[in-house]
Amino acid sequence: MKEREEQLLLDLDGNARERLIVWIRRRMDEYGITMDALSDAIQADAAATRAVMYRDAYGNKWDGHGDKPDWLARAIYAGQNIDHFRC
Repeated sequence: MKEREEQLLLDLDGNARERLIVWIRRRMDEYGITMDALSDAIQADAAATRAVMYRDAYGNKWDGHGDKPDWLARAIYAGQNIDHFRC
């Protein structure tokens, strides 16, 4: 519901993008964030993306970290070997 309201406001207000940019720049100044620091953080996040270790025929993926996803747990419970899904 909130997303729909925000989208409606953005659609009605052609200046929303420019105002958002001003708001972001003010927060960056407020917290001392430089464009270089922001760029480095974005690159670090992209590099931190883990490789997919398990995949099924429906496009479900899991990197092997955290709780086992439902699709894989159901397949194992049904008798499938986890190695069948290893990439």
